[in-house]
Amino acid sequence: MSAEQKKKKCFVVMGFGMKTDYATGRVLDLDKTYRIIIKKAVEEAGLECIRADNVMHSGIIDKPMYELLLDADLVIADLSTSNANAIYELGVRHALRPYTTIIIAEKQFKFPFDIGHLLVRPYEHLGTGIDAEEAEKVREELKRAIAELLEKQEVDSPVHTFLPQLVGGKAGAASRGADDAAAAPAVDESAGMLMELFRQARAKENWSGAVDLLNMLLQKRPTDEHLIQQLALATYKSKQPDAETALLNARQILGRLNPEQTTDPETLGLWGAVHKRLWDLKKDDALLDEAIRAHEKGFYLKNDYYNGINLAFLLNARASVAKTPREAVADFVTAERVRRRVIEICEKILATGVGITGDKGETDKQEKFWVQATLVEAYYGIGEKAKADELKAKAAAEAPEPWMAGSLNEQLEKLEKYLAIQSSLPV
Repeated sequence: MSAEQKKKKCFVVMGFGMKTDYATGRVLDLDKTYRIIIKKAVEEAGLECIRADNVMHSGIIDKPMYELLLDADLVIADLSTSNANAIYELGVRHALRPYTTIIIAEKQFKFPFDIGHLLVRPYEHLGTGIDAEEAEKVREELKRAIAELLEKQEVDSPVHTFLPQLVGGKAGAASRGADDAAAAPAVDESAGMLMELFRQARAKENWSGAVDLLNMLLQKRPTDEHLIQQLALATYKSKQPDAETALLNARQILGRLNPEQTTDPETLGLWGAVHKRLWDLKKDDALLDEAIRAHEKGFYLKNDYYNGINLAFLLNARASVAKTPREAVADFVTAERVRRRVIEICEKILATGVGITGDKGETDKQEKFWVQATLVEAYYGIGEKAKADELKAKAAAEAPEPWMAGSLNEQLEKLEKYLAIQSSLPV
């Protein structure tokens, strides 16, 4: 097949997985953006869609990335959450090619510098989800833009707009010839297959299998933060060769992400979870303090119910072993304040559906249950047990799996022990 007959390529530069937009505090599922908007629009327009995690390389992403930024017939850059890599790669593309570059971003995207002269096509996230009608509308707009840009090939790069003397344009692109086009980096179809197998293993709670698949994926993308986070999670959940060793291994994996200085809430949440479980096993006060530090930082960065409810629980745990009544009271009061904020967060999620709604507007029953369970624990923790019991009965009735209600009851039993110890504290 000649170079002219080959399917045109679209290279997508964007973040992966769940990313926090620090300008707004919201968490966006960028994989959903890619999956239900960008990839579908590109493929329906007749192009091959390539994202960085599908690029074959030997441990170094730089060369194939630069080749695709140069040679791809089209580049789509999603700048949502002010992703530094995507912004940098967009700049490289603008320097290398005068045309066929599309910029999109979630509509609350805050420009980190002056790019107001560029056309940024907006779309809307509903927290981690995207409304089905919004996705369809943006997809159609993106398809039309792709067709128009490929046909007209008008200059859209500010570099080539203001420096027209640069070598480029249609003639420059054509002069590279068929040999250069054939030398473009290969797409590693196995990467996509491994990701799908990993998701299947995770859904079945086959954590040992998930660990093996993630290690294979990390051979292809050794610095991918999302994959490192998932590997740490799967490692400690596997409990292999035993629970303590698995937790220590997970802690070592997370060490690659600089957890003591990071501002990434996902890394902080995992770091806190690992240290909480290590404390459960070893009862070392330093482990408990580290778990509290991580969840506290994650909660104030992300303002989320997961970090919040864990922070409150751990504060009660520390109050129960405090050396002085004064220290115990301080943690007890802070825990109650955190729970009241968690109640506000959970009630807003349940009222709006934001964060528990799928791609097509359907309710994620598992995610909804954990929001309900968190709300139950929060009310229980502030002493409103009648309200907690009412909500618990509703959550148990709607739980998609029977074990979930049992897990909630176990958590409440642990919390009850800490609250009983603290009931004698002076206030």
